[in-house]
Amino acid sequence: MISRIVLALSILISASIVAAEKPHIILVMADDQGWGDMAFMGHPDVVTPNFDKAAAEGLRFDKFYAAAPVCSPTRASVMTGRTPNRMSVYKWGHPMRPQETTIAEALKTAGYSTSHFGKWHLGSVRKTSPANPGANGFDHWISAPNYYDNNSPLSDNGTAIVTDGESSIVAVDFAINWMKKELKKDAPLFSVIWFGSPHAPYRAAAEDKALYPNQPEDMQNFLGEITGMDRAFGKLRGALGDMGIRENTILWYCSDNGALPKVGSTGGHRGVKGKIYDGGLLVPAILEWPAEIKKPVTTNIRANTFDIYPTLLEIAGVTIENQAPLDGESLVPLIEGKVSKRSRAMGFWDAAKRGVSTPSDVWMTELLEAQKAGKDLPPPESSQHPETLPNPPESLDSLKGHAAWISGDWKLHRIIDKKSNKLTWELYDLKADSFEEKDLVDSEFERTKKMQAELETWMKSVTDSINGEDY
Repeated sequence: MISRIVLALSILISASIVAAEKPHIILVMADDQGWGDMAFMGHPDVVTPNFDKAAAEGLRFDKFYAAAPVCSPTRASVMTGRTPNRMSVYKWGHPMRPQETTIAEALKTAGYSTSHFGKWHLGSVRKTSPANPGANGFDHWISAPNYYDNNSPLSDNGTAIVTDGESSIVAVDFAINWMKKELKKDAPLFSVIWFGSPHAPYRAAAEDKALYPNQPEDMQNFLGEITGMDRAFGKLRGALGDMGIRENTILWYCSDNGALPKVGSTGGHRGVKGKIYDGGLLVPAILEWPAEIKKPVTTNIRANTFDIYPTLLEIAGVTIENQAPLDGESLVPLIEGKVSKRSRAMGFWDAAKRGVSTPSDVWMTELLEAQKAGKDLPPPESSQHPETLPNPPESLDSLKGHAAWISGDWKLHRIIDKKSNKLTWELYDLKADSFEEKDLVDSEFERTKKMQAELETWMKSVTDSINGEDY
């Protein structure tokens, strides 16, 4: 929360990466785009010239992980630098706790103007919601409670509005218009643009769908939605140049979880969206910052969506008083080219909890009609009390599920069968076996034992956070 934030009295980053002025920061995220759903990642059909150009000019991550295998949890990790279970965002539709310090709140203390456009999915976007973007540090927001489609109604700081056009272009247009106005105030900008594509049902704009005449109907629309995002991303990159701010703008793109079954591409990795295997976690990711990343770089160093928060706070020179436990690490050394491997292990935990239905268009249409009649609506019941702590407290036994621990190139899985409650372990050498096919748990006894202890210690820490010990 804002009361727990203080601006550092001195910049705590190396002189080589300190810009004369604080960089503008833009975070862009896809909804359900898999690791292989990009031309630059080897997809044989998808048309993504703007993403390809960004990947060829900036920092391309080939081992970038979503913090969770589904949407809302990963988005919470971006906001906080923490694994999403810590704030009880277990699955889609769970609201984020207002007790958390968000990246928007933190950057505001350094003078940033803040905005959110597009999919939120961390709580209601109605005016009185304690979990809407405005309650989480965003000065201006035009947002949807979940994925949104072409011509979908959105919430403009709590007021329902009608939009017209391809959904990703709509979000980028809102963002560009906001940036042009805010630049007159001479403040650094922080904008989050979260697309609603290529989430099902797939409804590509006609011009994007037309690029795939030889594909089945579903694939025409799925690939067309990705191309729609690409057009929007290209429009954003061009606008940054037109506004004269591209050089000192951090533009960071990724997806929120691994590939969709049937239509998406994992690039051969095991698992899909919803699974803790790498196919459900690895996503495409690109970071551009021309002032500091002057030559194209492709890295195989493992990174994660929960690294975004500590990286950007370090760059902006912000520290947090009484910072709750972070799971991410700053990627500043990677940006500077000073490291060859990750220094911290990464934990994942898909707890045995159900998602919460969040029908965006239904809720936004209801709000639109109510406000036309001169009324307003409270937040839906599912997101009215996100601050509530579990009673009775949660435990490893109550949460169960599938967890994993990546340390170096080794990945340990802790799996509890839903029916029998049987606990099993799997161990993979990701360097030699990136598709997680050869289980080495029996032949690597000492390594397994050590990683089991590390994973369960981390899970105990996460459980403590869930139960409110961080606040």
